[in-house]
Amino acid sequence: MRVVTTAQTPELDVQPSPLALLLLGREADPKSERGVECPGDLPSPSDPDLVARARAAKEKLGDKVFVLGHHYQRDEVIQFADVTGDSFKLARDAAARPEAEYIVFCGVHFMAESADILTSDDQKVVLPDLAAGCSMADMATAEQVAECWDVLTEAGIAEQVVPVSYMNSSADIKAFTGKHGGTICTSSNAKRALDWAFEQGEPSATKVLFLPDQHLGRNTAVRDMGMSLDDCVVYNPHKPNGGLTADELRAAKMILWRGHCSVHGRFSLDSVNDVRARIPGVNVLVHPECRHEVVAAADHVGSTEYIIKTLEAAPAGSKWAIGTELNLVRRLANRFAPEGKEIVFLDRTVCFCSTMNRIDLPHLVWALESLAEGNLVNRIEVDKETEAFAKLALERMLALP
Repeated sequence: MRVVTTAQTPELDVQPSPLALLLLGREADPKSERGVECPGDLPSPSDPDLVARARAAKEKLGDKVFVLGHHYQRDEVIQFADVTGDSFKLARDAAARPEAEYIVFCGVHFMAESADILTSDDQKVVLPDLAAGCSMADMATAEQVAECWDVLTEAGIAEQVVPVSYMNSSADIKAFTGKHGGTICTSSNAKRALDWAFEQGEPSATKVLFLPDQHLGRNTAVRDMGMSLDDCVVYNPHKPNGGLTADELRAAKMILWRGHCSVHGRFSLDSVNDVRARIPGVNVLVHPECRHEVVAAADHVGSTEYIIKTLEAAPAGSKWAIGTELNLVRRLANRFAPEGKEIVFLDRTVCFCSTMNRIDLPHLVWALESLAEGNLVNRIEVDKETEAFAKLALERMLALP
């Protein structure tokens, strides 16, 4: 399978920023963080034998290894994935392959944690670069959320609050959710999760603490459930009492954590207006992690899987501006170009997921070759207590109607 290069990519009308070039390894910044050092020698990014080495190591491992590739991964990495998908789909796919001793997750840290929670004790989950985290997941720590619960308790409403945490959260936050009677959600089933949460008590009194993405929580509540923006308040963990009064907390239906996706949060209403002016008849399709005003102005809103399926069903010759991570948009533009579908990035500036792009071919080769030599590296392992409560929250999601 060949590596797709920029020269083979349809024009997406974007301009690479210095930061984007840095993340792609085309610029240098001596002051930038170095990330996590691999204990072994990492192959040079310019090594012409990387593809062959990855194939050889994967073939040597055979059925012992199962490689998962998130939609936002680079083409050079995604070509070696046994399955592709969003974070929850990949974790479930891993659990469905009990014969695989090693699960190599080409994604970010919270995804590998979820895979470890859902797979058997005999399976070992490996993240090629331990520095591949998620800025959104990192916006809600266990200590901050515990403090928030204390604030809700002092306001006299904790017993009325059901936590609902997005899949894009750490194992600690999933465990907190499970311990406090809540559930996990994905961008596909957020409405079902919220419907369930409000059924856990008196509908007029029950409240939801939505973690950690304020935009998905707000968009689901307002766009899909008919609430008003006034029903939502934002809890800021960096301010005393979250920056809210007890009366504001008591009046709210949705208590939104002040978190966001650095990729989807960059799209603006100006982006939507600009692309409509440039491309008459364009369909704007965005992820629900985008800001509320962007979602309100879009023609279609949905998860990464929804975005893919919508473009698959789109008529030939149709025009689309996509508001999600650029690696996926570029891959879709390549895929559907032969059908005459014009697919562009919603914003003029390149916006890769910086942490997702830490999983590059050199790291993947290093991880596969290490495993092939019998050396377990970069294992992601969730402690048993955290795993038990996190799994409880995940099982509640799986039981949703």
